Amino acid sequence: MTDQTEPSVILSFPEEGVAELRLNRPHATNALSLELQDRLSNHFIELAANKEVRCILLTGGDKVFAAGGDIKGLIDADPIEILNRHTERVWAPIEQCPIPVVAAVNGYAFGGGCELAMLADIIIAGKGASFCQPEISIGIMPGIGGTQRLVRAVGKYKAMQMALTGKPITAHDAWIGGLVSELCEDEDVYDVALANCRRIARMPPLAAEQVKEVILAGMDAPLASAMALERKANQVLFASKDQREGMQAFIEKRHPKFTGE
Repeated sequence: MTDQTEPSVILSFPEEGVAELRLNRPHATNALSLELQDRLSNHFIELAANKEVRCILLTGGDKVFAAGGDIKGLIDADPIEILNRHTERVWAPIEQCPIPVVAAVNGYAFGGGCELAMLADIIIAGKGASFCQPEISIGIMPGIGGTQRLVRAVGKYKAMQMALTGKPITAHDAWIGGLVSELCEDEDVYDVALANCRRIARMPPLAAEQVKEVILAGMDAPLASAMALERKANQVLFASKDQREGMQAFIEKRHPKFTGE
């Protein structure tokens, strides 16, 4: 068992351009305590300002991603206390992070854990992973995206079934439904996620940021408006040094060296 005096979130830099954030409450199946949420939020603020970081790997380890909120910290809370926690502000740096985020999911991604995974841009899941919004079974409902992001990911009928029954779905069903980007063997999840991060980190960061921004902004916009966003972002990138470098490298049949300029 991990020493409980260790930080609830561990930051490391496994490769150039890649930051790793590992949830570290194995004694509590990585339940999202207020302290863990705050620490995670602060890490995202710092990484978003770090020009050396081009991709973020978010993981809970090889056994569990995160098994929901910390129920012991919720049972006696009243509505005003919940309001004053302003979890939307805590989660905003994760939601609004301009850097691509890849989640490596093994084991449970339940409740807040599922909602946290859905804030990533790419989800790599092991075949033994499962996803669930079980809040209804304890008399509440999802409060940080488990109804709104879920319906956008898997559609009305699957989201309704998950939120109304609290029943978990397998990683395979999540993949079929569009909640998971890639499915692999449990022991390969971290390596596959890191490979995705490595590839993204080699891409021009300005282009990666624009791709992420336009996809997210365009999801809920009319198609014509979303297409206008796409055109403008593409036009802006032609002012970057990386655009010139990428095209020149292609012509010269060499690997480009992107600087984020």
